[in-house]
Amino acid sequence: MVAPPDTAPPDNDVLWARSLHYSHSGSPGLIGVSAGVRQGEILAVTGPRGSGKTTLLRCLSGQLVPEQGEVWFNGVPVHTMGALVRERLRRDRFGWIDPEPRLLPELKVWENAALPLLIGGASHRAAKTAACAWLDRLDIGGFARKRPSALTRAECQRVALARALVGEPAVIFADEPTASLHRAERALLMRTLTTAARSHGITVLLATHDEESAAAADRRIALLDGRPAEAAEAAGTAEAAEAAGEGSAPTGSTETPEDQAACSLSA
Repeated sequence: MVAPPDTAPPDNDVLWARSLHYSHSGSPGLIGVSAGVRQGEILAVTGPRGSGKTTLLRCLSGQLVPEQGEVWFNGVPVHTMGALVRERLRRDRFGWIDPEPRLLPELKVWENAALPLLIGGASHRAAKTAACAWLDRLDIGGFARKRPSALTRAECQRVALARALVGEPAVIFADEPTASLHRAERALLMRTLTTAARSHGITVLLATHDEESAAAADRRIALLDGRPAEAAEAAGTAEAAEAAGEGSAPTGSTETPEDQAACSLSA
């Protein structure tokens, strides 16, 4: 979906992006990617590793500023915000889950979960109450006073999910959140994430190459080589056709396209 330049973001899209381009040290990361996600929707961004999923999530969340294109959150342009405003937006309205939990080992579990609130200036008591409530909902409340080293990897990832949810964000960006988990643990984490999101009206953007995780989403978009999959496949077909044309009949040949097709079929 690529909208004309003079078209405003749809009113029902909490996040909306148009024709995003971004490169990593000269290598294309995103090429003309557009996307929209509605309030409370779970959108899976699928594709193989290196297809641009993480780059898209980072552009949509304001961590990266696209070189071309637009990103809008609730009708407000994110791509024109300054660094401090984007940082405040991420802290106050967005949650993020990485493939690895990234918990601070010196902090207790509840302190790790409460970290966004503590950084945002909430009182110690209010932050602890909110964090412990989410830990209880995720069935790990019994670990609240332990250190992360006492937990399994799957339990640590649930703490990371509690940390993403504790501020009741409008959007959670989940970047391959099940990548390091076994199948049963992946299913549990996805069930927990989707249940929490639906019960609180939270929008989720899920980057994953795992089909079972993607199946939990309401809708999906596929990327390939930094482009929408359909565009990447069409470009590949055109390049193959052009390459085949360069090696076809010599200049001045009277061979028709029908003749070429017949030769291809007979071969």
